[in-house]
Amino acid sequence: MARTQKNKATEYHLGQLKAKIAKLRTQLLEPPKGSSGGGEGFEVTKYGHGRVALIGFPSVGKSTLLTMLTGTQSEAASYEFTTLTCIPGIIHYNDTKIQLLDLPGIIEGASEGKGRGRQVIAVSKSSDLVLMVLDASKSEGHRQILTRELEAVGLRLNQRPPQIYFKKKKTGGISFNSTLPLTHVDEKLCYQILHEYKIHNAEVLFREDATVDDLIDVIEGNRKYMKCVYVYNKIDVVGIDDVDKLARQPNSVVISCNLKLNLDRLLSRMWEEMGLVRVYTKPQGQQPDFSDPVVLSADRGGCTVEDFCNHIHRSLVKDVKYVLVWGTSARHYPQHCGLGHVLHDEDVVQIVKKKEKEEGGRGRFKSHTTGPARISDREKKAPLKT
Repeated sequence: MARTQKNKATEYHLGQLKAKIAKLRTQLLEPPKGSSGGGEGFEVTKYGHGRVALIGFPSVGKSTLLTMLTGTQSEAASYEFTTLTCIPGIIHYNDTKIQLLDLPGIIEGASEGKGRGRQVIAVSKSSDLVLMVLDASKSEGHRQILTRELEAVGLRLNQRPPQIYFKKKKTGGISFNSTLPLTHVDEKLCYQILHEYKIHNAEVLFREDATVDDLIDVIEGNRKYMKCVYVYNKIDVVGIDDVDKLARQPNSVVISCNLKLNLDRLLSRMWEEMGLVRVYTKPQGQQPDFSDPVVLSADRGGCTVEDFCNHIHRSLVKDVKYVLVWGTSARHYPQHCGLGHVLHDEDVVQIVKKKEKEEGGRGRFKSHTTGPARISDREKKAPLKT
């Protein structure tokens, strides 16, 4: 591919090669058949309201950062690969618990399994946010190597899923449509890539001007789109101009674990990226309970009133008449809302349930009376005063 000239004549050939490489990579990532899961376990049970993974080269300060933020002691030393397994810690921030995972260092070739690279990447795939810890004194090459290793196993950092609708069918051939002019892909190239995957009946609709790589990602269907914050540690060993340049890059935070610089900014940035929403409950006729919020997020379920009810109990949605909402999501206080209302951070919600209906009709249509059965048992009214 590197030797092939890029022009109109070769774009079909390059597209086919990209599809072949993606297909072979997926086969390599599958565990070998008949292999038993030997060795020490690597996965950690999910805990708290969110999960953050620390990824980076050896000896960039991941273990020190974990100790600073969570208080969990992770062994830190001046030699590489001090951490050999996954060490979890809990950050208590804004009334929420965020699980922070200290993973072993990644080296070049991790996507092929070097240095337990595959297990490290598999654990990071299960997290809500990736903190890529980099050494501020080293070159920019480290960031590119790590991004390349993660992309090789299907992790897409700070990207959104491509707007391509793809559905396999049993018959009918391939139907190709687009809602706007395409500059990177045409019908012939799409057919060739689908044939490479042995797909001969499918429906494809492009809703944006996507590339060949985006189409392959959609066909593969195992890509994970994650938010990533680049954390530059050891800023105390470089000049102020370099620190200023690093801090102005997108999705970047500069810190120093040695001098405890800028750690509060890192925590607030993590909070922003994770998009956690705290919702406080208010019982009828009482003050709101601000001690224990219900924490929702768009990545874990959603932030609507219905998701809030499901979070409390699955059967609650059926009994909801309406909800009263105080906070930034309400136009006036309190606002009557339905199940589709999207909640914001620090909203207060009161759920009003439906009243249970009286059985047996109403008024003269009642099937049973509450009066006495015999005439002699009737209560005699007191005579009227004249």
